[in-house]
Amino acid sequence: MSRRIEIELTSARPDGTWTWRAAGAQKPKGVLDGALLPAGATAGMVLRADADVELEGTTILSVSSGKEKSAKSGLLELIVSDKPFEAVTQQLARKERSDRPDRGDRRDRTDRGDRPRGPRPDRGDRPSGDRPSGDRPSGNRPSGDRPGGPRTDRPAGGPRGDRPDRGPRPDREPRKPRFTAPPELPQRPKAKRLKPHRSHRNAVLADLPEAQKAVAERALQGGIPAVRQAVNEQNQRLRAEGKEEIPAAGLLAIAEQLLPKLRVAEWLDRADAALADLEELDLRDLRSVVASGEDPIVARDETTREIAAKLKEALVTKQEKELNLWFGDIDAAIGVGRVVRALKLSSQPPKAGVRFPTELAGKLTSAATANLTADALPDRWAAVLEAVAFSPVRAHVTPAEKPAQTNDELLATVKRLASLLPQIATLFGIEVDAKAPQAKPLRPTPPAKKAPPRPPK
Repeated sequence: MSRRIEIELTSARPDGTWTWRAAGAQKPKGVLDGALLPAGATAGMVLRADADVELEGTTILSVSSGKEKSAKSGLLELIVSDKPFEAVTQQLARKERSDRPDRGDRRDRTDRGDRPRGPRPDRGDRPSGDRPSGDRPSGNRPSGDRPGGPRTDRPAGGPRGDRPDRGPRPDREPRKPRFTAPPELPQRPKAKRLKPHRSHRNAVLADLPEAQKAVAERALQGGIPAVRQAVNEQNQRLRAEGKEEIPAAGLLAIAEQLLPKLRVAEWLDRADAALADLEELDLRDLRSVVASGEDPIVARDETTREIAAKLKEALVTKQEKELNLWFGDIDAAIGVGRVVRALKLSSQPPKAGVRFPTELAGKLTSAATANLTADALPDRWAAVLEAVAFSPVRAHVTPAEKPAQTNDELLATVKRLASLLPQIATLFGIEVDAKAPQAKPLRPTPPAKKAPPRPPK
């Protein structure tokens, strides 16, 4: 694949070819055909060229003149005005009070001509001559004038609490029990991921000749197989063009010679990044750096031994600290009643193969079994079983009886987890298939995307 570079002509040869180098640098450099150059080419001229960079060198495909700065046609003339300068001023209008009287001030309403408001007379003290009982408005009807006579379903003068109990209505569904969410647990800060720099790697590449840099980059990407594949592809292209193939054995030998230095430099970059964030670094990243330090190519180098020993000691200390924090988080989740969270935490140990404490396993089993009761809702059963199936106590959780209410979602969960929870499947009368694949944890459902707002009509 060709790319555009700028070259500088250095000298002309008797055979019609020209020598060149990269503009402003000594390398890369090479020889190009003089027929590609424009007329009047001289030494020191900077041109633009399409170059094909390959493992054996750089080939110039075409040459074009560089961009020339266009001459300015002229400058804008500044015409000075003879009119005197007048400054622009701005004055904001003052906000005046409205002529409307303040409603909140009722002390001077008499002075403004408003009707004074005094205390209302009690209706019980109203004289009987003010409004006769027969002169009621048409909208208010005495209780004795109700069509059909007075109500007989409630005793007259009796309180509303003395109504007879009508009992449950058969057309209404029974109310579901209210569920109070347990308190939240404090979240630990998220661990930092490893972000190595390339200082050691760039230093090694800078010391290599220009012809070996392409081989080194291929070796860093995929090792010796990547270099061999690149050589084969380039030879196929040269063979199709009728050109001479490059020697693959020489390039592979160069790659094998450079690979140890590149591997050590790449590991040193990762080790420096791990030491910089050792306290907050993710345990998985620290473990991967220590494991890659045991590579024979890296371990044979003297510059890596001291750093590798320091990282191993830090890994042991960090694993013990993470284990204690893990046990504490599970115990705290059980203490506040967050059983599902405690079960999920127990299935995510910071170190593979760690032995779960017997005392903590007993507390977790009791808490999980206490949530699987007959009066628990099907949704609660499904959530607890989903967490129990991948926890270290799944074989010890045995409910006394199945729930009184079941639904299709709960039965589907029990069937999917039957190979992990055979005692639960037997409780529901589901047969366990010995050849059934082992279930995997469900992935979290992504949040639904909000619909874009509709444009106004």
